[in-house]
Formats: sequence, structure tokens, C-alpha cells
Amino acid sequence: MAESTANIGFEEKLWKAADKLRGSMDASEYKHVVLGLIFLKYISDKFEMKYQELVAEGAGFEEERDEYLAYNIFWVPKEARWEHIRDHARSEKIGQIIDDAMILIEKDNDSLKNVLEKRYARQEIDKRRLGELVDLVSTIKLYTTGEQDLLGRVYEYFLGKFAEAEGKGGGEFYTPTGVVQTLVSMIEPYRGRVYDPCCGSGGMFVQSSKFVARHKGRLADLAIYGQELNATTWKICKMNLAIRGLSGDIGPYQADTFHNDLHKNLKADFVLANPPFNISDWGGDQLTEDVRWAYGIPPHGNANYAWLEHIIYHLSPRGAAGVVLANGSLSTNTSNEGEIRKNLLEADLVDAIVAMPDKLFYSVSIPVSLWILNRNKKGNAVQRDRSHEFLFLDARHFGSMIDRRHRELSQEDIDKIAGTYHQWRNRDGKYEDVKGFCKSATLDDVKENDYILTPGRYVGIEEEKDDGIPFDQKMNQLTSELSDLFNQSHKLEEEVKKNLRGIGYEI
Repeated sequence: MAESTANIGFEEKLWKAADKLRGSMDASEYKHVVLGLIFLKYISDKFEMKYQELVAEGAGFEEERDEYLAYNIFWVPKEARWEHIRDHARSEKIGQIIDDAMILIEKDNDSLKNVLEKRYARQEIDKRRLGELVDLVSTIKLYTTGEQDLLGRVYEYFLGKFAEAEGKGGGEFYTPTGVVQTLVSMIEPYRGRVYDPCCGSGGMFVQSSKFVARHKGRLADLAIYGQELNATTWKICKMNLAIRGLSGDIGPYQADTFHNDLHKNLKADFVLANPPFNISDWGGDQLTEDVRWAYGIPPHGNANYAWLEHIIYHLSPRGAAGVVLANGSLSTNTSNEGEIRKNLLEADLVDAIVAMPDKLFYSVSIPVSLWILNRNKKGNAVQRDRSHEFLFLDARHFGSMIDRRHRELSQEDIDKIAGTYHQWRNRDGKYEDVKGFCKSATLDDVKENDYILTPGRYVGIEEEKDDGIPFDQKMNQLTSELSDLFNQSHKLEEEVKKNLRGIGYEI
């Protein structure tokens, strides 16, 4: 399976403990309480590790703030260290003690200003349960397991579980890991500027950094840029990046990407985005003259194509993008959307379209597709010239159900989608069309289909394998089975009638 959000170790036990708090507050509220606590434990542990190193050196620098900042470690004042919090876990004042710790850390670390949760003293938080959670978090051994990304994994697991617990609203801050991994595997953000204009909790950045680590690259070669509209989600993103040791520019505050673009002059090498689907009140009527709409003015009633044009505007001359959009964007012809899609295709900005399976998202059940965009399809040392060629992939049958409502992609699924795209894109690729799965189409093919990009139109239907059984033999077997079923049905019908007569009812 892909790096799953389910059953990955002790995280589940920790989740169940944290879940105790939910009895006294909404999922959307206790998310901030729990994630804030985990974040505090992380920075305190990292500080403590360096502290012990300095003590061992014996030079007396362990209380010197600059010794920590030089190694990109947050300075943690004495009364904010986890040891102090753990010692007061059973105190009635534990909430106030945690709030004070957060205030002290923010005061001494500019990059965390207005980011940390400071509402633990509220009456509605059960202090006994909060103390139990502190005790449990205290048992996590960060640096003795050899697992460098332990809390990163816990954080990712919790974000997924919170999204599930919140239902519809959770999708605002969380894109399923399998979807993000597919996008990252396809466009390969190895080095350069990575931008997400609706970055949520920062999942695109986390997976990009993991991609770099897997390929033995340097995280310092990635420059992260993002923007987020929701204030609390913006804070989660800041903490999520800090936990991974990632630094990025996601703006000094939350802001509307369309009306207050915080990265106006940015030209990104990679854009990864999962914009909110089909937003109707994005204020497009106030932006009709905007410089970003080079391929047509997007409709006021749906922001899907506004997101696409915003992303293309921010792509560098060799930039590539992976975007998640609702399937309706592939075929809609209302309110100028069909004209914009035609212009994007004629300008050769679309590289590939992937139809994804349903039920991948916690928040919505509508089917989605991945748009792979590229400003340079002329090719380079690795990629071949694929001018006015487009790859269509139909992955609707991929993945498996993990419960009645949710599906997850396996690592094999992700590798097959990304691998097929690379075989098609690269000079040394050995790509072949496969009926029912993938098709390389030309601009003429797309024109014949009225610029509609639904992959099913191009890949066709998978050919059924001949099982070698003659048609007459199959029909005789099927009619025999059907006859048996009819007989069973008649017997059951008579049995029901008999039972009803027994209690005085006649049919």
C-alpha cells in the first residue's frame, strides 16, 4: 500500500488517547488542541537533544539562545520545556501552564508568532483528560528509535484522522496522501521553486521533500512557496513544515489567493495544488481585467478555470504543474470554460489527464481528475518533444476500499500511473497505448472530440480476455443457473405466503 493513513504503528494508540478529549469539544476544535501539544513536544525534544550535547561539551553554553538558533533549533525557555509541562500534568493548572509555554515560545521565536494554539486553559477542556494526554505524549521516544521522522508520521496520521472525523470540512486542510504522492511522482519536484496557491496543511510540500529525500537530493535545493485562505489551516501548515524541518514562504498571514496574491512575481518550477472544488463565490466579477486571465476570463460562478489560469501564470518557462480538479472541468462548455480549455490546448500547456477513482477524499465523493500542465513540451535532455500530444490515463478502477466510504491507492497503483506517464514523456521511454487504460492523442484527436478531455473518450474499453469456452456452452450454463435461481425464488415466495396465512393475512 502507499504510505497509508491507517494502521502504521503506535499512532493509532495515541489517536485513541487523544480522542478522549473529543467528548468535550467538536472535532474541528480538538484538532488544534492535540496538534498544538504534539508540536510543543517536538520542538521541546529537539531542543533537549541539543541541550544535552552542549552540557556534555562542558563549556557552559547550554542556556545560550544563539547556540540553538545557529542549528535551526527553536529556543525553548525553561518554563516551556516539556519536562516542566510533564511535571504538572496532574495539576488543575495544566491548561494555563501549556498556554504560558506557548506564549513564551512565540515571544522568543519570531517565525512562530501568532501560530501556536493558546487556549488550553479554557473551561471546556477537561483538565484530567488533558493531563492524561500529556502523560501519553511524554512516552514518545523521539531520538532513541532511529526514526527521524517519527513525529512527522504522527502528524500526518493525525491530519488524516482529523479530516475523517470532521467529514466534509476536513477536506479544506487535507488531501489524501495517495493523491499527493501520485502528483509528486508524476512531475518530480527534485530541485527548484515549489508553489501551492491553496496549500492547506502543507501536504504537497511534505511529499515533495520526501521525494527529494528518496532520490538522495538536498532539501536545501527546494524553495517552498504557498498561500492559504483559512487562518487556522495556515497555522497548521506553519507547524507541519516546522516539524519536518522545512522552511518556506507561505506568507505572513492567511490571504485570498485571487484577491491578495502574496507571491505576485513568483515564477515557480513546480506547482502542486488541490484547489477547493467548484467554488462559486470567489469574487470573479471584481477581477475581470486581471493579468492572469491570458486564456480567457473565468466565469464568476465557478473558480476551477481561475485556479488553472492562476497556476499557469505562476509557472516558469520550463515549469510543470499537477492539479486536482473536479471531473466537470474536463467537459464543461458553460460560461467561457470550454473556450479557455480550447485555448490552453491550442497553446500546448496540457501534458496529461488522469481520471482518478471515486471515494478517495474524506470531504467529497465526486470524481476528480489530475491535470498535468507543462510550459515546455519541446523537450530537454530527458524529455522528448511531445508538442501537441496529450496523454490520457483512465485509473478509475485503481485502488481498494479500506472501509465502506473510503478508497486508497496502493504504491503499485501510484507507480503504474507515474511510470506510464514517464514512459510516454521521456526520450528513453517505451510507451504503448493500452486499451481501457492509456492513450497518446494528438491535437487533431482532441479537436474531433470538441476539446473535451474525459480520458474514457480516448482510451476506449478494455478488451476482454477469451477464456476459451464456446458461446453455446456459456449460455447453457448461465440459463441453467438462472433456472435454479427462479426455482429458489418461487419456493421462497410460497414460504412467505404460507407464513402470512398462518397469522391471518392472505396475498
